[in-house]
Amino acid sequence: MFTDHASIYVKAGDGGNGIVSYRREKYVPLGGPAGGDGGKGADIIFVVDEGLRTLIDFRYQKHFKAPRGENGGTKNRHGANAPDMIVKVPPGTLVRDAKTGAFLGDLTEHGARLVVARGGRGGRGNTRFATAVNKAPDMAERGEPGEERYLELELRVLADVGLVGFPSVGKSTLLAAVTRARPKVGSYHFTTLTPELGVVETADGRDFVIADLPGLIEGAHEGHGLGHEFLRHVERTRIIVHVIDMAAVDGRDPVEDFRVIEHELEAYDVALADRPRVVAANKMDLPDAAEGLERFRKAYPELEVFPISGATHQGLDALLRRLASMLDELPKDLKSVVEDTDEQSHKVYRLEKVEPFTIRREGHEFIVESEELEKLVKMTNFQQFDAVKRFQRILKNRGVDDALRKRGATEGDSIRIGDMVFDFVE
Repeated sequence: MFTDHASIYVKAGDGGNGIVSYRREKYVPLGGPAGGDGGKGADIIFVVDEGLRTLIDFRYQKHFKAPRGENGGTKNRHGANAPDMIVKVPPGTLVRDAKTGAFLGDLTEHGARLVVARGGRGGRGNTRFATAVNKAPDMAERGEPGEERYLELELRVLADVGLVGFPSVGKSTLLAAVTRARPKVGSYHFTTLTPELGVVETADGRDFVIADLPGLIEGAHEGHGLGHEFLRHVERTRIIVHVIDMAAVDGRDPVEDFRVIEHELEAYDVALADRPRVVAANKMDLPDAAEGLERFRKAYPELEVFPISGATHQGLDALLRRLASMLDELPKDLKSVVEDTDEQSHKVYRLEKVEPFTIRREGHEFIVESEELEKLVKMTNFQQFDAVKRFQRILKNRGVDDALRKRGATEGDSIRIGDMVFDFVE
């Protein structure tokens, strides 16, 4: 089954907890703190594997949760960092944040890596909080939570040559004739519902990847027919081959067919208008094909046209040699052939925060909203007296206490920060 779109959830590993510990050695009555830091949580990293062709694996596994770091140890021993979680994806995978739509990465080369969720840092042990005033602090941090997000994955087939055209013009037959691929061939429209790939090897030893892309119809750029399910894959091809039925078997007009397909490509992405292209004048073994070819050449004298027949293999060698020569002249890096508009059209602009937190009131409860303070709550162990004092000191220094008073908070009102609820005390 070919799958070119997937929605998944990823959660990087939390950091390990720091610990409270003290040196206990003979003849050392005041040993001091010796609690170690926790280890870093695992990152989730996408890595391109050229052996994969679809996103089918993500249909069955949609949740990825990485391991957390190890807790710190006594004698200032640092907890072990968790090994990163590697998730393999096929070449041509685009990654976006499902919530914000932010473009995160375009993975095209084998072995390319993209960190999609970063693991949390380890919590600090009590050794790290020792000061001249408090030489033996009774507190340690919990590990920082790892990043979590929902992702949208989109696969755009990577091929050197893409075959485009209306349904039943012979694209699948042509692919089967020049490669070992065995696409479905039938005498009805939309035989091919998903892209089919094959490797072409020319007589002089050159090779390239060719894709049979599902048939277009008029209005495809607006979603008609297979619509965007097809057009997204054309963006990845280095050369476009228009397969035209010159015999007009279904009563089509070859001249009009080319015009419609060109319009659909340009309407979907104006960059496709500059993509190198040739025309494969197919079904030349049938009656009326010669007449259709003559009219086509008169209508488009500037185009490079190759009369062929996928059924009889007529003219295929000349077409393949020309495609191989064109590919030799083009940059092999797809991004240098096609300007990557995705990254440019999905820039993320972040405003600087005027206030580090916001406060809203619901009845007698005041809710303080701040990602940084919510993270502080998760990393604070409220069972430790020194940790509670540190938490209160941070709120006061950041102006949270004063802001609550201005909003009308009085003795005994409930204050919520993340999952923590406590009473306001003057």
